[in-house]
Amino acid sequence: MEQALPRPQPETAAQVVHLYGPRRLQADLHRRLKRFNVLVAHRRFGKTVFCINELIARAASSTAPEPRFGYVAPLLVQAKDVAWSYLKRFTAPIPGLKLSESELWVELPNGARIRLYGADNADRLRGLYFDGVVLDEYAQMHPRVWPEIVRPMLSDRQGWALFIGTPMGRNHFARLYDAAANDPAWLSARYPASATGILPEGELAAARAAMSAQQFAQEFECSFSAGVPGAYYAPLIDAAERAGRIGRVPWEPRLPVMTAWDLGIGDATAIWFAQALGSGEIRIIDYFEAHGVPLSHYVKQLEAQPYVYGEHLLPHDVAVRELGTGTTRLETLRQLGLRARVLKPQPLEDGIEAVRALLPRCWFDAGKCGRGLEALRLYRPAYDARADLYSARPLHDWTSHGADAFRYLALGQPVRRVPHEAGPPQPEYDPMRW
Repeated sequence: MEQALPRPQPETAAQVVHLYGPRRLQADLHRRLKRFNVLVAHRRFGKTVFCINELIARAASSTAPEPRFGYVAPLLVQAKDVAWSYLKRFTAPIPGLKLSESELWVELPNGARIRLYGADNADRLRGLYFDGVVLDEYAQMHPRVWPEIVRPMLSDRQGWALFIGTPMGRNHFARLYDAAANDPAWLSARYPASATGILPEGELAAARAAMSAQQFAQEFECSFSAGVPGAYYAPLIDAAERAGRIGRVPWEPRLPVMTAWDLGIGDATAIWFAQALGSGEIRIIDYFEAHGVPLSHYVKQLEAQPYVYGEHLLPHDVAVRELGTGTTRLETLRQLGLRARVLKPQPLEDGIEAVRALLPRCWFDAGKCGRGLEALRLYRPAYDARADLYSARPLHDWTSHGADAFRYLALGQPVRRVPHEAGPPQPEYDPMRW
């Protein structure tokens, strides 16, 4: 519901920024910001307060027609929990302010609107525009959010962007930070707790004692090298990289291509493309993922490739009849010409172990499988903050689709156990020979 909140204290909206007392490092950052900015900062740095006040200052001083500014968090509920109270607090003294509790926006007297969004439903942003946007905890968002959705929204107005968060391994946030560091048009900055002086040494020592070295390095020292705590497959993906099994893996026309699908309903659908050698080696040659398109779109994608297909592996729930149509997705796919094998339901834990057994036999094409590899690397259990422990179930986020599809690929293979504790096997395939 929209509310008008007349506040007589400051004379202008721009004066509200003076009610915010930035720390020294925050004040320095406000002065240094460029059009595009990547800031890596430790927990309790004051990232959200900094971002919200930057948005308010830019919105208050904007002279563009109908200015629009966005704050995007990985989840909409996260944006509301983390940023909404700050946005209301720091804009409350502005005279003539309007706000909407239901839609999570505030509108300043000059018509500038600041709204909160969640990257879990990033497609709803399509068709909008931003004069400026903050992407908070970008490491937890789907890699396509920036290049495919948010970046085009800035073009018409030549808007600015600010990425901020803590690392989650060597993922898309790390790559963006590295690219920004080598581009003079971008600002990149990193703030580990050991260098900022914001947290007392005693507090850091207590946190270090309570956390694993990996967790502390990631959360407080802003290390991109620290692995994601609890990630199911990250050590095996790292081992594949060290062994040279992630690189250029061309398609072999003499071998049939199998696919493994995770079909989303309201979520993304992910497909892995693989070729199996008689020796037990698996070549992962391609990966495809899309959202919000019919099954016919995926079948056309398969037909557009030069591959000769063998089996298509589908999860058991593909045979469940939909209430709206009375048909199953399996029937729809068969009508579209796809012949598939439906896997029997198996416990999730067995599927995860099957993936762990399969990964030491896999070679990945780094270019075509980049997004899928990132999903595998970041797939992790959900964390229960109240109980301070990891759940027995995986976190359902953008990584789930690629990870689930790969689980079906593993479950569809003949049983061949290779203990991953023993390290990677001797390479059977040298991509430099192709």
